[in-house]
Amino acid sequence: MADVLVTGSAGFIGSHVCRRLLGEGASVAGVDDFNPRFFASVKRARDADLRAAHPGFACAEADVADLAALGRVFEAHRPRLVVHLAAQTGVRYSAVDPFVYERSNVAGTLNVLDLSRRGGVERVVYASSSSVYGGSKTLPFREADRVDAPISLYAATKKACELMAQSYAHLHGMTLVGLRYFTVYGPWGRPDMAVWKFTEKVANGEPIALYAAGRMRRDFTYVDDVVDATLALARLPGLTGHEVFNVGGSRCEDLSALVSAIEAAVGRPAVVRFGPPQPGDMEATWADTSKLAAATGHAPRVPIAEGVPAFVRWYLDHGQVADAVRRERREED
Repeated sequence: MADVLVTGSAGFIGSHVCRRLLGEGASVAGVDDFNPRFFASVKRARDADLRAAHPGFACAEADVADLAALGRVFEAHRPRLVVHLAAQTGVRYSAVDPFVYERSNVAGTLNVLDLSRRGGVERVVYASSSSVYGGSKTLPFREADRVDAPISLYAATKKACELMAQSYAHLHGMTLVGLRYFTVYGPWGRPDMAVWKFTEKVANGEPIALYAAGRMRRDFTYVDDVVDATLALARLPGLTGHEVFNVGGSRCEDLSALVSAIEAAVGRPAVVRFGPPQPGDMEATWADTSKLAAATGHAPRVPIAEGVPAFVRWYLDHGQVADAVRRERREED
């Protein structure tokens, strides 16, 4: 048995949540399918690093979209809390293979919700995304904003997860918490995201691409702040029904500020090439986190001036992981 089940435990945020919980002495079980999309080598390395630090940690290799396999995980561990972070990520790839996203994000979340209902789980905290705000020009984004006009299939699947959670809370009296994460970065991050890709290219003297003529802005959120918020909401007394919270850095940064921070941390200038807007990309994201602050007292602590150098140090110290990612990039190309 386990106090907490973390789906996507070999993922970026999931591995950090597991590490924090295990460090606090919680009984934690993980589940991950280690799918090859988005750099399987990093998922294996995250899991190995977690097991090395916490030898008693167990991660079942199963797909959340496989109801029978996931059911066996629930039966084995009977968790009181589920932190559901398993998902197919990435906006652009969702236009290439939408059915992968439907299976992992929609069917997988439905399986988690129903198995949690059957198992009497006390609370499910699940990952949504800032992508649900679509092409909104009203900044910062607030939870009360309309989110019925997604501009990517990925965003549509995340909105579907919120709707399913709302229905399960209403029908079955469950306590469900959706987290709209905003551009999370940090050690053990995702190699498909800008912070890793730009660091890799600047470190190797390769050009980086800034789309939409470099006009895009993002609310970059350091992973430690994300874990703080996630666990604060997982433990918050008095929550009932279904609630959704923004989890962001509460800053809207130009991509040029990110590039400058990487240049300073790496110690060499970037070679920048501009490109056209990419389908499904949002022009700007910015989280209003006042609801989260009012509920938990949480406020983001780490600006990119501190978070980016921390990531770059981790990247330069983990050459084997970085080299494995570069090999996978070449194979995909």
